[in-house]
Amino acid sequence: MMVLCLFVLGMLNAAGRKGKRKKVADERVYLVHADELRYDMYGPNPDAQIVKGHVAFTHKGSRLNCDSAYFFQTTNSVRAFGHVRFRQGDTLSLTCDRAFYDGQQQMLEARQNVVLKHRQQRLYTDSLNYDRLYEYAYFFNGGRLIDGKSRLSSDWGEYHTNTRMARFNLDVQLQTPKNRVSTDTLYYDTSKSRAHVVGMYTPDRGRGEVGPSLITNGTSTITTTNAYFNTAKDEAEMYGRSTVVDGEKTITADTLFYNSETGRNRGMGNVVYVDSKNQNMLTCGEVEYSEKDGRGYATKKALAMDFSQKDTLYVHADTMRIETFNINTDSVYRKVHCYTKIRAYRVDLQAVCDSLVFDSRDSCMTMYDDPIVWNMGRQLLGEVIKVYMNDSTIREAHVLGQALSVEMLPDSTHYNQISSKNMFAYFTNGNIRRSDAESNVRAIYYPLDDKDSTLIGLNYTETDTMRMYLSPERSLERIWMPKAEGTLYPMTQIPPSQLKLDNFAWFDYIRPVDKDDVFNWRGKTQGSEIKNIVRHEAPLQKIRSDAKELEEPDKTKAGEK
Repeated sequence: MMVLCLFVLGMLNAAGRKGKRKKVADERVYLVHADELRYDMYGPNPDAQIVKGHVAFTHKGSRLNCDSAYFFQTTNSVRAFGHVRFRQGDTLSLTCDRAFYDGQQQMLEARQNVVLKHRQQRLYTDSLNYDRLYEYAYFFNGGRLIDGKSRLSSDWGEYHTNTRMARFNLDVQLQTPKNRVSTDTLYYDTSKSRAHVVGMYTPDRGRGEVGPSLITNGTSTITTTNAYFNTAKDEAEMYGRSTVVDGEKTITADTLFYNSETGRNRGMGNVVYVDSKNQNMLTCGEVEYSEKDGRGYATKKALAMDFSQKDTLYVHADTMRIETFNINTDSVYRKVHCYTKIRAYRVDLQAVCDSLVFDSRDSCMTMYDDPIVWNMGRQLLGEVIKVYMNDSTIREAHVLGQALSVEMLPDSTHYNQISSKNMFAYFTNGNIRRSDAESNVRAIYYPLDDKDSTLIGLNYTETDTMRMYLSPERSLERIWMPKAEGTLYPMTQIPPSQLKLDNFAWFDYIRPVDKDDVFNWRGKTQGSEIKNIVRHEAPLQKIRSDAKELEEPDKTKAGEK
């Protein structure tokens, strides 16, 4: 029995010896070639082999060449001098003047005129350590990375050969064909040519707080604490409340996107756009603009402000859209569309409508869908209101279709009223000087006593055309009418039916009361909207229809016969 057991154990041992052995990794640094090799047991490095002339070492798939070296076989390390060249695989190489390589730690310490090449990137520095075990290199005495047409420099940095990610710290400068970035910390993905910029630490800020990094692009300057740049495509994504300043134009938002190839710019979150040259400003939740075709929009509580005059004008709409025609030509012009629920406020002027268009060709602003304009105690409404601007001041105003002008008198009880098909107002230096009412004019006017400004009576007038001239102080100077019919009622004898025109309307409850009220939409009460006038068909059409009906009975009778 004992003999049988020994036999079985022997067979198992033999089978195990015949099996595949686990390969043991070779950790040694090998000297492949040297023109001269010697020892100097009395020199500064008695444990070193001194090699000179076309020296070559290998270690775990890498190769190290130099002019001369100290080879420490016991510690598995090399100190190389002169034209040091290190190569690993087909994608990574390094050159320097001198280096120390530790085979145990797989660490290469390169010094003086160091150039690290990895794929398409080159890193220049004077002091670099390359850790083969963790596959990353870092420099600490200043360096610069070249990636295509982009140049990146800093005091300290690291580069991971496996992930191709780089990190740069302290006095970081990134130069691309169109941008220059100045920051304290920057992360760079060399495989995608994508840079991540974070904020800068400044001594005057509290502990843990950072200031914005600076990016310059031609005439524009960007400040941001969190941004991504694609240096190959020249596109940017900016977060963390970034600001772009281009000449006299500034835009700030929680998130900004820019792409030079498509020319598209987009801002999201508390967007603030300021044009200091034209003295206007836009705030909204989202904005987009294309530089190539000049088209864009603003939405989410969009508010436009014009502060070119003594008082600021505030205009709110759900959406504002801009279109540019004949761009990059001498005949370029723009249209701005605003919709819906538009409300405007200025101390001396307020307005509401549901749609608005501004055309730069004639500087005309057209208001649609129940437009109403208030100026002091006067209310103006119609089917369409056109306002022509002269720079930033009003030049003309046209009220087309069902025009109605109502002026509340100081006693807040009586109203001057004019109703016509169309009305036209002409301004000088921003003050109305002439007003024309045309076609089917009806007017209720209360003349005043020159002595005490009391009401004399009610003057009701019907005419085809009424033209009024006003002084710079807005007082009535004279009225011209070609032919009119009217009645003057003393104040004590005014019939109640004559106090107001049949189309009288006073929409004071809709009127914006301040700049914040432009966001609060209040529509007309049901039934008070302007009614569309249905045009009657031409009599000729009716005649033809009747003639056709008369012909059909004759045909029927003829068939019966």
